[in-house]
Amino acid sequence: MESKNITSLKEIKKTLNLYLSKWKFISLFVFVALALAFTHLRYSTNQYKASATIKIKNEQESQKLPSLSELSGNSLLSGKSNQLNDEIETLTSRTLIANIVKNLKLNITYFEQGKIKEQEIYNNPPVKLNFFAPDSVIHTVDTTLFIKIKSPSKFLIFKDDGKSLIDRDENLGKPYAFGDRIKTGFGDVVIIPNSGKYSPKVGSNLRITLKSVALVVNKYQTSLYVSAGDESSIVKLGLEDNIPERAIDILNQMVKEYNNDVIIDKEEVVKVTSNFINNRLELVFKELEEVDFSAEQLQKRNNLTALGSQANIYLESERQNESQINNTTNNIQLIDYMQEELKEKNKNSDLLPSNIGLSDGNISQVTKSHNELVAERDKLLKNSSESNPVVINLNNQISSLKQNLSNSLENMKKSSEITLTNLNREDARIRGQLYSAPTKQRQLRDIERQQSIKESLYLYLLEKREESAIRLGMFTANAKVIDTAYSTYIPVSPNKMFTYLAAMLIGLVIPVGFLYIKDLLDTKIYDKDDLLEVLDIPYIGDIPRTSRKTKLITKVDYSPKAESFRIIRSNIDFTLRDTQTNTKKVFITSTRAQEGKSHTSTNLATSISFSEKSVLLIEMDIRVPKIMKYLNEKPTSQIGLSDFIANKSIKPEAIVNKLKTNTYLDVISSGTIPPNPSELLMSDRVQELFDYFENKYEYIIVDTSAVGLVSDTLLISKFADMFIYVVSANNVDKRQLAAVAKPLYDDHRLPNMNLLLNGTDFNKKGYGYGYGYGNNPGKNKKWYKFGKA
Repeated sequence: MESKNITSLKEIKKTLNLYLSKWKFISLFVFVALALAFTHLRYSTNQYKASATIKIKNEQESQKLPSLSELSGNSLLSGKSNQLNDEIETLTSRTLIANIVKNLKLNITYFEQGKIKEQEIYNNPPVKLNFFAPDSVIHTVDTTLFIKIKSPSKFLIFKDDGKSLIDRDENLGKPYAFGDRIKTGFGDVVIIPNSGKYSPKVGSNLRITLKSVALVVNKYQTSLYVSAGDESSIVKLGLEDNIPERAIDILNQMVKEYNNDVIIDKEEVVKVTSNFINNRLELVFKELEEVDFSAEQLQKRNNLTALGSQANIYLESERQNESQINNTTNNIQLIDYMQEELKEKNKNSDLLPSNIGLSDGNISQVTKSHNELVAERDKLLKNSSESNPVVINLNNQISSLKQNLSNSLENMKKSSEITLTNLNREDARIRGQLYSAPTKQRQLRDIERQQSIKESLYLYLLEKREESAIRLGMFTANAKVIDTAYSTYIPVSPNKMFTYLAAMLIGLVIPVGFLYIKDLLDTKIYDKDDLLEVLDIPYIGDIPRTSRKTKLITKVDYSPKAESFRIIRSNIDFTLRDTQTNTKKVFITSTRAQEGKSHTSTNLATSISFSEKSVLLIEMDIRVPKIMKYLNEKPTSQIGLSDFIANKSIKPEAIVNKLKTNTYLDVISSGTIPPNPSELLMSDRVQELFDYFENKYEYIIVDTSAVGLVSDTLLISKFADMFIYVVSANNVDKRQLAAVAKPLYDDHRLPNMNLLLNGTDFNKKGYGYGYGYGNNPGKNKKWYKFGKA
C-alpha cells in the first residue's frame, strides 16, 4: 500500500514537473488569451441594463369613481379582473412592442464611424431624416445610407456595397446639400442637419440604418424580460441594450402603451352601450313628438282646455292599473330593442349593451358573461388569428350565450305580453265604468297614456346615457408605476472580470491540455523512470543532451556531459569488480542506428583514458563506421578490423592506430567496408584478436552494430564482459524497445546487460535534476550571475 502511495505521489510530482518545465509555453498562451480578452473588451459593444417596477391594479382599483348604478347596487358596466399572466403576455406582445418601436422611431439608427470602431448615436444625432413616403412604407424598409460630411451645408451619399466609408473613394459619392430632396427606392428623403453642439462635424462618416419594424420587434422581444412574484401583483420589467437611455425610454414607453391599451379595452363596452342608448333616444324622441303632436291636435279640434279637474276623477281609479301597463309596455319595448341588437349584422363589435333596465336579472348576467368573452377574444386576436383554437372555442361560447340570451328574451317577451293583455282587460273594465265620460275625453286620455309611456322611456334612457358618459371617464391606468425606468450605467455585458478569468482559464487549459494529451499519447523514452517502466534491466546511467559542436569531452571538463561519463565509468568498475580477467571488455550496442552508440563508445573510452588507464577502442560496427570522425583523427594505419579478419597475414598490432593527442587511448578502425559483415565476424580471427590484446590493455571498448537491425552484435557477444545497451531519449518508441531489448536480456543473449540513456533533456518534460558540481573555471558567467557564490 505504501509503495502504491509513493508511486502515485511520484507520478503527481512528475506531472507537475512537466507543466512547470513548460511555464514559458503556458505563460505565452495565457498572455495571448489575456491580450485577446483585452482586445475583445476594448472593441466590443457594452450592454447596459434598465429596470422598471409596476403594479397591475384590479378592475375596481382602475376606476376613479363608482358609477351611479354601483351606488344603487346595480352595475351598468362591469368588467373582469385580468389574470397577472395574461397582463404579462400583453406587455410582451408584438403589437405593443411594435407601437413602441414606431413611436420612438427605433427602426432608424445613426452611427458615426471611426477608424476601428463605430459609435451609435441615440440622442441628438447629427442629422435627421424626413420622409415623403407614408409610415406604412417606411416601417417595412430595410436599407443603409452612408454619408460623409464635406462642409456645414454639403455631404456625399454612397451606395451600400458592403464597404466601410473609410475605404471608399470620395469620387464614387453623390454630392447633395442639406435640405435637398433625395430620391430613393422607397420614396424621397430630405436630410436635415442638427444645430448647435450636435451639428455634424466636417469630415465625419455617418451610417444610417433603416430596418423593418418587424425585425426590430424581434430584437427587443427577445431581449425584454418580465417577472412577477407568485402571490404578488408587482411586475418587474428589464431590458438590455447598448445604449442605457434607449432602454429607459423603451420601458417607460412600454408602461404608457400598456395603460393606453387597457383603457381602450375597458372603454370599448361603454362606447358600445352609449351608442346604443343614443340611437334609442333618437327613436323614442321622435315617437314622443308624434304623440305630443296628436294630443295637441285633438285638443285643438275639440276645444279641450280644462280637463284637469275632470281627469282627477277618472285617474284615481285608473292610476294603479296604468302604472302596471306602463312598466309592462316599457319592458316589452326594451326586449324588442335588445332583440334588434342581437339580430344586427353590420356592427363594428360583438359587444352588447349591458343592464339596460330589464326586470329579469338573468338577462343582465348573461349579457355580462357574453361581453367578458368578447373582450377576451378581441384581446387574443390582437396577437393571434381566427384559426387559433382558443379563439374558436371563445367564438363557440359567444354563439351559445347569444342563443341562450335570444331564447330568454323571447320567453320574457311572451310572458310580458300575456301580462299586458290582462292589464288591458282590466283597464277596459275600468273604462267601461266611465261610460258617462265624453268620447273626446277618452280619446285624449288614450293619447296622454301613450305620451306618458314614451316620456317615461325617454327619461330613463337619458339617465342611462348620463351614466355611460360618467363611466367613460372613470377608468385610470391599469399599471401603477412604482419605479420608473432607470439604469446604473454600469455595463452588464461583456463582464470584464468574467472575460479575463475565462481568458486566463482558456490560456491555461489549452496548453496544459495539449501537454497532457501529448504526454498521454507519447510512447517515447525520456528519463530513467520511463525506461525502467518498460525494461526491468540494470541501469548504469544517462548522458545529457549537448550541442552537436561539443561531440567529445576533454580532460579538464566540468560539463554535465563529462561528469555523466565519469559516473558511468565508476559504475562500470563497480559492475566488473569481480571480473577474472585483467582486461575489462565493454561492448556498446543499441536498438537501431542514430541512438548515440558510437558517440557513447568514443567518449566512454576517452573518459577512461583520462584516468590514465590504457584503453583500446575497437570499431566493430563495420557497416557504418564513425569513430575516427568523432575523434577527428587521421588513421595511422591504412588497414582496419575488416582487413585483419579477411587477411590472415596481417598482425593485430598492425591495425592499431596510436593517437597523437592521447597516449592512453588506441583505436582499431573498422577498415574496408566488406560486402558480407556478418560472415566476416563469424571468423576465428575475431577470437584471435581478443586473445592477443588480452592483458595488453586494461579496458577494451567495442562499438558494435545496432542489435535491432542486424545480427552482427550477437555473433561477437560471447567475447564481452559487459554490454551497455544505449537507448536514445526522445527517439525510441517504448514498444519497439521492449520488443527488442527485453528478449535479449531474458534469454541472456547479451552478457551482463546494462541500460544507458543517451541524450536526456531535463528541460523537455521537466524530469531529472541534471549533472554538474562545482564551478567551471573556463566558463564565462552571465551578467546577472556575477557576484553570486
